[in-house]
Amino acid sequence: MANTQLRYPFVKSLAILFLFFSIQVKAQKTMPGDVVIIASKILHENRTVYIHYPKPDSSDINKQFPVLYLMDGESHFDMLAQYADYLGRWDVKAIPQMIVVGITNTKRTRDLTPTVSIINYFGKPDTSATSWMKPSGGNEAFLQFIRDELIPYIDANYKTQSYRILAGHSFGGIASINCLLTQPDMFDAYIAISPSFWWDGEYVLKLADRTLQKGTVLNKTLFYSDASEGISDSSTFHTNLLRFDSLISVKKIKGLVHTYKYYPAETHMTEPVSAYYDALRFIFKDWKEN
Repeated sequence: MANTQLRYPFVKSLAILFLFFSIQVKAQKTMPGDVVIIASKILHENRTVYIHYPKPDSSDINKQFPVLYLMDGESHFDMLAQYADYLGRWDVKAIPQMIVVGITNTKRTRDLTPTVSIINYFGKPDTSATSWMKPSGGNEAFLQFIRDELIPYIDANYKTQSYRILAGHSFGGIASINCLLTQPDMFDAYIAISPSFWWDGEYVLKLADRTLQKGTVLNKTLFYSDASEGISDSSTFHTNLLRFDSLISVKKIKGLVHTYKYYPAETHMTEPVSAYYDALRFIFKDWKEN
């Protein structure tokens, strides 16, 4: 009996330890590539960046590649790197080979939201001291970090083309569209997966309505999508995406190549699996290898 009492707690502890370390391993970047720490003077902190790049081609050692900059790098970097590798593979050739740069978070709400707000997902003020919405409104500085520190670093250390894509999900989705509206020349294509248009009384949706006027010339590519949000709950995700799609269509922005895709069978967190794949196929739908 004494041996049994000792053994089972030990086995249970081993199981818990195994689960803990399994979770830790899964949370880490697993795709081959570089992990870089950038000491940002703009954000006053160190930022960890994952960089995945195509295997060297001995027949063209000077070959250059488009670059996809991905927000929420710790969540979606491996997936985008796998998509880029497979779709750009020699026997697939659906898209050009590309470099994927995953920007990991420190203070996600701060970096990915354009305004200071305490109004939550359901339109209620959250004034609690531990509110997940604090701090917020730092997207301008975050985009400045990408423009003035991250992009120059990538261009200086990797064989890059000038063609760049900005991709984000949820808060990253409104950050992507905010960049398109306020600094469109930073990127050539924008991906917004389930953009959180609800933020601060639909601030980005209203900004789009003011900024995108009929006759505006915007030679960019934009993919945007949503899933079952706002269908099975009381949020405005889906209705806001429909409003944005209608706004884009009515304004008839010259040069803007865009599409909206709805994934009714997916949730907010499963949608990126399908949407990022479809976004890459859409952006490069007319691409042909030279």
